[in-house]
Amino acid sequence: PAMTLSDKEYQILRDYSIAVIREIGVETGGSNVQFSQNPKTGEFYVIEMNPRVSRSSALASKATGFPIAKIAAKLAVGYTLDELPNDITKETPASFEPTIDYIVTKIPRFDFKKFQETDSTLTTMMKSVGEIMAIGRTFKESFQKALRSLELGRYGLYIGLENENDEKIRQKIIKPNEDRVWYIAEAFRRGWDIDEIYSLSHIDKWFLNQIKEIIEFEKELSNKTLATITDYELEKAKKWGFSDKELARLLKTTEEKIRERRIDVSYKVVDTCAAEFRAYTPYYYSSYESLVGKINENREIITYRDTEN
Repeated sequence: PAMTLSDKEYQILRDYSIAVIREIGVETGGSNVQFSQNPKTGEFYVIEMNPRVSRSSALASKATGFPIAKIAAKLAVGYTLDELPNDITKETPASFEPTIDYIVTKIPRFDFKKFQETDSTLTTMMKSVGEIMAIGRTFKESFQKALRSLELGRYGLYIGLENENDEKIRQKIIKPNEDRVWYIAEAFRRGWDIDEIYSLSHIDKWFLNQIKEIIEFEKELSNKTLATITDYELEKAKKWGFSDKELARLLKTTEEKIRERRIDVSYKVVDTCAAEFRAYTPYYYSSYESLVGKINENREIITYRDTEN
């Protein structure tokens, strides 16, 4: 999980990736190497290497704004990275590693209903029929946007598991399956602690804590109505990725009334450089933040307010 790695571990992975690529014999072009890490020893293991541009490459390009396939093609005909400009900034060369100021979440899409004879237990075998990607300012926002993007008719971490018994919840957390994250959320609703869920799932505690915080805030929201919730709480809910439909359920109102009350959507830039350089051809992702600054005709910031991020 990238969110739990140190800078030192990132550098180790860079070095290992180059070593693997050189060992395979790839001198130029696009490749991707996938690793797993033993959380107890810190050891890394290579689990997959693609000596070509793949589906993962397309996702990485979209996540960072860096055109991997285009750059790889130019390298193949003799260019070097320092000779190629970044199309978005027009100032930095392609040798600059992309820097991002947002969180990207990728989740595989499963459809076991169409393949009913298939064992739905998730293993190292590929069983997904696709994948989705979501971008947000925080992990919570990105994660909840990603869950909705699966197009399963689910609008958050609630899918109506309150009538399931504890033993089923436990088994669904132990056995890797497509609904595991929703069962983990239900366990937190029932007061299970992080250590207990970690012992069953072995999912990194950082992620379990993020889910727990979402559920705790969900409980707070369920005790309020649209008349009693504050603007700050409603803005926090949107920053944390709660959908209008989910907020309507929790606050016992309609989506239309939520939209009338909440802050407007804002759009942030994917520019490969975290706004360090001017972006000429960026694209955008949606988020929810109050205005943090205003620029006058002389391009001077005349108002400013800190935000959660």
